[in-house]
Amino acid sequence: MAKIRITKAYKFDMAHALPGHDGLCKNIHGHSYELLVTLIGEPINDQNSPKNGMVIDFKDLKKIIKDLIVDQFDHSLVLRDDTPEALLTQMQIAYSRIILVNYQPTSENMIIDFANRIKNRLPDNVKLHHLKLWETVTSYTEWYAEDNE
Repeated sequence: MAKIRITKAYKFDMAHALPGHDGLCKNIHGHSYELLVTLIGEPINDQNSPKNGMVIDFKDLKKIIKDLIVDQFDHSLVLRDDTPEALLTQMQIAYSRIILVNYQPTSENMIIDFANRIKNRLPDNVKLHHLKLWETVTSYTEWYAEDNE
């Protein structure tokens, strides 16, 4: 049977700050992200399966990505977990969607986080092949499974 890659695109808007950065990105700012998720696997070959002929149902992939990434990060502010407590307290009073991460929230680090989240939720017959995360219309990061084995 042939290995097939399938890809689905997702969009979300998110703000972040990069403390210690030597430019404007040290300030809170936002982006309209686009995430492409590509999986690889063999189409199911079982006439009795409602998923016959599919690597994974796009509906099932959508649920995984929405649960793990889009619904959590969309319209959120992502900050490092070492943000000063007094500042964080004030921000939490004003804003309800703040996510703290243990890394500098660059697109490079976010895509590593996303890859780890996704790999752990896929069915056994499907593997994460690669991710592409657009931060702007002209800038993106990529993660490939073959580079991270």
